[in-house]
Amino acid sequence: MKSKPYLFSTSSHRDTIHVNPLEISFLQPLITFSQYDYIILTSKQAVIALNQYDYDDFKDKKALCISKATAQSFRDIKGKVLAVGAGYGDDLSEIINLYPKDTKWLYLRAKKVASDFAKVVINNGYSVDEVIAYESNCSPNIQTVKLIEEATLIFTSPSSIKCFLKYHKLKEEYRVIVIGQTTAKALPSHINPIIANEPSIESCLKIINSL
Repeated sequence: MKSKPYLFSTSSHRDTIHVNPLEISFLQPLITFSQYDYIILTSKQAVIALNQYDYDDFKDKKALCISKATAQSFRDIKGKVLAVGAGYGDDLSEIINLYPKDTKWLYLRAKKVASDFAKVVINNGYSVDEVIAYESNCSPNIQTVKLIEEATLIFTSPSSIKCFLKYHKLKEEYRVIVIGQTTAKALPSHINPIIANEPSIESCLKIINSL
């Protein structure tokens, strides 16, 4: 029987050994939603952070979502989706560039982010307010994980790799699959990962099933 892959992600999947590498703290800063035309959401955690507020405050605000998974999470709380990127910050920059520069965007972000797309569009004259809505820290639970030899590891964010490396080493005999290019850049140089065709856990699992 083939061993299940280890999934290092805040989201779980029944076909994996799930390890949540992060502890998330939601900050709930004061936000006047009426000041903005649209919201930018780059993770499921951002959706959860938004859901800490009164639904009536943001129910009429459409969101630019970084991926299909984030868009679905927003729809699950009755949110309206403006557009969906392909999983990368550069995609969001291209979409924002389609709108007038006086459009007011609210970017609900983590304290530490992997993409600088917001700085890029702000430097190009667009109006984006960055609000730190949550922060993440490495979970000590990751320390107790016992990996089998020649294990298959799935990483869904740069922070999941960072937290893994805090307690473990990435051995060359491990098969490493990442959700996208940004996550791949967080790996040590000696690791040659397989990058998913789409930024989703399902896409990572399809790769495993095809090997």
